Amino acid sequence: MGRLPIVSRTNTSLVTFVHPFVLAGYADELPPGSYELFAEDEVMQSLSFTAYRRTATHLLIKWDTGESELRPIDHRDLEMALAQDRACKTIQKSEAALSPSKDLK
Repeated sequence: MGRLPIVSRTNTSLVTFVHPFVLAGYADELPPGSYELFAEDEVMQSLSFTAYRRTATHLLIKWDTGESELRPIDHRDLEMALAQDRACKTIQKSEAALSPSKDLK
């Protein structure tokens, strides 16, 4: 029985950060904004169904100097950074909601 050829796909999407963020494995802080995300998946075929396995994730960083960098990242680290970004928005809203009103002073 011969081996099936490896088939892959690349999905492109945008992720948006409201606050500066750091990704695991990199020391520099990235500014808020929208970033292109490239996710490469390998097709795993069986007799009954087709499934995909994530093989690589890259974030496109466009620097102020006009240069750009395609940075390999772990998709779990990206999910964590996005969750922290959302949590920052929740904390800021909560702090504003807890401000004493003028009537209580």
